[in-house]
Amino acid sequence: MEFNEVFQATMVQVARLIGAGLAIIGVAGAGAGIGTVVGGAVQAMSRNPDYTGTIQTNMILGIAFAESTAIYALAIALIILFV
Repeated sequence: MEFNEVFQATMVQVARLIGAGLAIIGVAGAGAGIGTVVGGAVQAMSRNPDYTGTIQTNMILGIAFAESTAIYALAIALIILFV
Protein backbone atom coordinates (compact mmCIF):
# COMPACT_ATOMS: atom_id res chain seq x y z
CA MET A 1 0.00 0.00 0.00
CA GLU A 2 1.24 3.45 -0.87
CA PHE A 3 1.50 6.32 1.56
CA ASN A 4 -1.19 8.26 -0.33
CA GLU A 5 -3.69 5.41 -0.02
CA VAL A 6 -3.07 5.06 3.71
CA PHE A 7 -3.29 8.83 4.19
CA GLN A 8 -6.53 9.03 2.22
CA ALA A 9 -8.12 6.17 4.19
CA THR A 10 -7.07 7.82 7.46
CA MET A 11 -8.50 11.17 6.41
CA VAL A 12 -11.81 9.55 5.46
CA GLN A 13 -11.99 7.95 8.92
CA VAL A 14 -11.17 11.28 10.59
CA ALA A 15 -13.88 13.02 8.55
CA ARG A 16 -16.41 10.36 9.55
CA LEU A 17 -15.59 10.80 13.23
CA ILE A 18 -15.84 14.58 13.01
CA GLY A 19 -19.15 14.32 11.14
CA ALA A 20 -20.59 11.94 13.71
CA GLY A 21 -19.48 14.25 16.51
CA LEU A 22 -21.15 17.21 14.85
CA ALA A 23 -24.33 15.23 14.27
CA ILE A 24 -24.58 14.27 17.94
CA ILE A 25 -24.71 17.94 18.99
CA GLY A 26 -28.48 17.64 18.48
CA VAL A 27 -28.66 15.48 21.59
CA ALA A 28 -27.45 18.39 23.74
CA GLY A 29 -30.12 20.61 22.24
CA ALA A 30 -32.78 18.04 23.02
CA GLY A 31 -31.59 17.84 26.62
CA ALA A 32 -31.83 21.59 27.02
CA GLY A 33 -35.29 21.56 25.42
CA ILE A 34 -36.55 18.86 27.75
CA GLY A 35 -35.26 20.79 30.75
CA THR A 36 -37.05 23.92 29.60
CA VAL A 37 -40.30 22.07 28.97
CA VAL A 38 -40.30 20.33 32.35
CA GLY A 39 -39.32 23.50 34.20
CA GLY A 40 -42.15 25.46 32.61
CA ALA A 41 -44.64 22.68 33.27
CA VAL A 42 -43.69 22.43 36.95
CA GLN A 43 -44.10 26.18 37.35
CA ALA A 44 -47.46 26.08 35.59
CA MET A 45 -48.68 23.20 37.75
CA SER A 46 -47.62 24.97 40.93
CA ARG A 47 -49.44 28.14 39.90
CA ASN A 48 -52.62 26.41 38.77
CA PRO A 49 -53.06 22.92 40.28
CA ASP A 50 -56.56 22.52 38.76
CA TYR A 51 -55.06 22.05 35.28
CA THR A 52 -52.32 19.62 36.29
CA GLY A 53 -53.64 16.82 34.03
CA THR A 54 -53.76 19.03 30.94
CA ILE A 55 -50.35 20.50 31.65
CA GLN A 56 -48.83 17.04 32.20
CA THR A 57 -50.26 15.79 28.91
CA ASN A 58 -48.79 18.72 27.02
CA MET A 59 -45.49 18.32 28.87
CA ILE A 60 -45.22 14.66 27.88
CA LEU A 61 -45.95 15.53 24.24
CA GLY A 62 -43.25 18.23 24.32
CA ILE A 63 -40.75 15.81 25.84
CA ALA A 64 -41.58 13.21 23.19
CA PHE A 65 -41.00 15.69 20.36
CA ALA A 66 -37.70 16.86 21.84
CA GLU A 67 -36.57 13.28 22.42
CA SER A 68 -37.41 12.32 18.84
CA THR A 69 -34.98 14.99 17.68
CA ALA A 70 -32.27 13.42 19.85
CA ILE A 71 -33.04 9.98 18.44
CA TYR A 72 -32.77 11.31 14.87
CA ALA A 73 -29.40 12.91 15.71
CA LEU A 74 -28.17 9.63 17.18
CA ALA A 75 -29.38 7.69 14.14
CA ILE A 76 -27.58 10.06 11.76
CA ALA A 77 -24.37 9.79 13.81
CA LEU A 78 -24.53 6.00 13.73
CA ILE A 79 -25.19 6.01 9.98
CA ILE A 80 -22.18 8.26 9.44
CA LEU A 81 -19.98 5.98 11.55
CA PHE A 82 -21.01 2.56 10.28
CA VAL A 83 -22.30 2.98 6.71
